[in-house]
Parts: sequence; structure tokens; C-alpha cells
Amino acid sequence: MKTYRTKTTVQRKEDIKRNWLLVDAKDQILGNLASQIADSLIGKHKVDYTPHNDGGDYVVVINASQVAVTGKKALNKLYTHHSNYPGGYKEETFTDLLARQPEAVIRTAVKGMLPKNRLQADRLGRLKIFAGSEHTYGNYIK
Repeated sequence: MKTYRTKTTVQRKEDIKRNWLLVDAKDQILGNLASQIADSLIGKHKVDYTPHNDGGDYVVVINASQVAVTGKKALNKLYTHHSNYPGGYKEETFTDLLARQPEAVIRTAVKGMLPKNRLQADRLGRLKIFAGSEHTYGNYIK
């Protein structure tokens, strides 16, 4: 029996081709949506995926203010931050943050699903989030 060797292809920086993806977040579950967006930003959906190269796509998310969560997470899920000043600890529920800044909800969820390495900032830079259905990247998305 003859054995065949398959050639492994490695993506080079000069061969990276980025696409633009439009994602509608209306009535989608936050966690499922964030994992799909993270895979697109990383480039895992491409045939020539290489872990050490940033070969992901641009992702434009619309209707971020209409994203959904399951169970009682709308009231129990807390977003926290600290200003590094005394008494600067702040907590905010999911519904409050969604009403005030819906882009931050999706950006935080996607950031948590990206690998914590040097490529994370560049990948997050290719994520464009809009609260409503209007966006400014119509020329790029086909």
C-alpha cells in the first residue's frame, strides 16, 4: 500500500486576505454570539488558519442594544471596574450597561473569549459595534 503525504500550509503575513462580516445581534444569545465573533476575529473559520499569525476578518455588529441573555442574567450579571482611586469600585448590572452603553456588553464578552496574547488588541481593533441597525462600513461589506 502506498502512503501519501499531505502538505501542510502555513499562512504568511503577506498572504493574509481579510473579509468583512456583518453580524446582526438582534435576539441572539450573548455567549453564542461572542464565541462566533471571536472565531471570526481569530480566523479559525479559514482553511489556512495559523495560530501565530493574525489572519482573522473584520466583524461589524449591528443591533447591539437588542442582544439577549438566558435565565436571570439580565438582573444578576454584574460588570465591575475600578478607577484606581479610593472608593472607585463600580458595579453595574447587565440591563443598566445595555441601556447606557450596549457596545461595551458585546466588546467585553468577545474580549473574554479571545486568547490573552499580543494579538488580542489587534483583533479587538477589527471589531466594529453599533447599537442600532445603521453602520458606517457599507462600502466594505458585500
